[in-house]
Amino acid sequence: MGKVIGIDLGTTNSCVAVLEGGQPVVISNSEGGRTTPSMVGFGKAGDRLVGQLAKRQAVTNAENTIFSIKRFIGRRWDDTQTERSRVPYNCVKGKDDTVDVQIRGRNYTPQEISAMILQKLKQDAENYLGEAVTQAVITVPAYFSDAQRQATKDAGTIAGLEVLRIINEPTAAALAYGLDKQDQEQCVLVFDLGGGTFDVSILQLGDGVFEVKATSGNNHLGGDDFDGCVVQWMIEAFRQQETIDLSVDKMALQRLREAAEKAKIELSGTLSTSINLPFITADETGPKHLETELTRSKFEELTSTLIQNTIEPMKQALKDAELTIEEIDRIILVGGSTRIPSVQDALRKFFNGKAPDRSVNPDEAVALGAAIQAGVLGGEVKDLLLLDVTPLSLGIETLGEVFTRVIERNTTVPTSKTQVFSTATDGQTSVEIHVLQGERAMAKDNKSLGKFQLTGIPPAPRGVPQIEVAFDIDANGILKVSARDKGTNREQSVEISNTGGLSGSEIERMKQEAEVFAEEDTRRKYRVELRNKADNLFSSYESTMRDNGEFISDSLKAQANEKVAELKTAIADPKISIEDLTQKVDALQQILFAIGAAVYGSLNQDHEDFGKSSNNDAPKTPAASNSDFDFDNDETVPADFENDATITADYEAVD
Repeated sequence: MGKVIGIDLGTTNSCVAVLEGGQPVVISNSEGGRTTPSMVGFGKAGDRLVGQLAKRQAVTNAENTIFSIKRFIGRRWDDTQTERSRVPYNCVKGKDDTVDVQIRGRNYTPQEISAMILQKLKQDAENYLGEAVTQAVITVPAYFSDAQRQATKDAGTIAGLEVLRIINEPTAAALAYGLDKQDQEQCVLVFDLGGGTFDVSILQLGDGVFEVKATSGNNHLGGDDFDGCVVQWMIEAFRQQETIDLSVDKMALQRLREAAEKAKIELSGTLSTSINLPFITADETGPKHLETELTRSKFEELTSTLIQNTIEPMKQALKDAELTIEEIDRIILVGGSTRIPSVQDALRKFFNGKAPDRSVNPDEAVALGAAIQAGVLGGEVKDLLLLDVTPLSLGIETLGEVFTRVIERNTTVPTSKTQVFSTATDGQTSVEIHVLQGERAMAKDNKSLGKFQLTGIPPAPRGVPQIEVAFDIDANGILKVSARDKGTNREQSVEISNTGGLSGSEIERMKQEAEVFAEEDTRRKYRVELRNKADNLFSSYESTMRDNGEFISDSLKAQANEKVAELKTAIADPKISIEDLTQKVDALQQILFAIGAAVYGSLNQDHEDFGKSSNNDAPKTPAASNSDFDFDNDETVPADFENDATITADYEAVD
């Protein structure tokens, strides 16, 4: 069995880790970074850039660079109005009112875009391990809905990964924190403020058991929102100063977004920062520049509402866990946004001065925890048990559009619950099971996960038929619902992947497309390498002709010139196959080998002839007795390195 990797698929950055020698290790990407930007860029020629390469070209290719795709995965069109207004790329309605992105005339689902990021992480892991990787544990925010979890799992499948487990990010971070502290009984609160989501989880640690007591959060709160506050402030300031609205300029908007993120990061370590964006736009009077100063106090004022929004979920989690502030032993910070000083100040104030624990890297803890869980599933980690919970209540719609709970929130998973219902009218022969997730009393105020029909119920007075509805949640937090008429034993079941989820055939199609694109990427890279090799051969031939042309026969020159011309023609042909291009590169290389051998042979012969001439003809001249180079009388003179200013040394020891 190969290595199972742990992946933190983040909103702004992603990270991959693996267990080595019983300890989780973060795998650096091909660019040398320990985290990879969750961005995908599409070039004009159909090329696809992922990670840091996509981020570098985002300003000049804003409409075709996808970021924050995690905010759309598994969500409805109507739920994402705010998110859609903040991105420069084109969002369109997808299947069953989901969100797709449209790039150069083609629609992509969030699952496909996420799969491209996962493919990059998978490739980096394979390069590091030196073997194929086929299995992974992927993390999701604790407050992710069933549909979002299923969509994330689908993304892994499209990327060519068997997703062994979907686990919650705060839980994974707790694993990373508590792996070496299993002998200590403690109650831990994980405060996870990432790029796009906010989670709070309370866990009980001890004797190798990591038990989640409660979880709460907000899927619409993260670092992106802090950046958005700064962007809006800059847009408004520029509008008042220049009467120009930068929000309609997609390239300017991308520059503002990058500047806002940079300013936010800098303000974590300094009290003020300068924002300078030359040539941000232009009008009839000429180019315009944006120059402004942002202080930490102004930033805190702009984001005060967001900070306040982190407090209520903590109160709810403590209430659900039936714990007080004093009973929390450790506060663990996870996610890059927890570096913001005002976030830490609010947390410290809420916990009456208790300082958060800084022993885990907020950017890497989740991936490290995922790698530990991967080790558990792969048999590398023993005596460790993870007990997670479902974040929201699950139930069905009943008479009067009432939401009737079947599984309460914060129930430990995996779990299974059944409840018996009946018909609402006389003679009813079928019932519609409408599955919902949420905490509101009325069905319409909760999130719909899907509907299915149970038919063939014998006509009977209302209330007589006995319909047993069973909810089953697996360890990934993914739900399966079944309904059975106890009278006829007729049963209908459905695995809830939400009505906008991808079917098995769609996932398989996207997986095959991803594999084809990966092959195209490899071939495109190989084509570039061949062209670079050809350029080196051209340069080598030219220098050989320039320096040693007289030693090369006319026939070899003619053959080489012919092969050079053929290769240059091949390189200029965009339709030429890799095989034909390789053949022409090899043909020129063979000729150059022959030329090199001829030049070497000629030079060697000349050297031998020169040696014979020197031995026979050179006159023997005796050394003069007063020669400056009389080594027989040479004396050794001690050197004074400290006083001799003309002697210097600059060296280092080399093993």
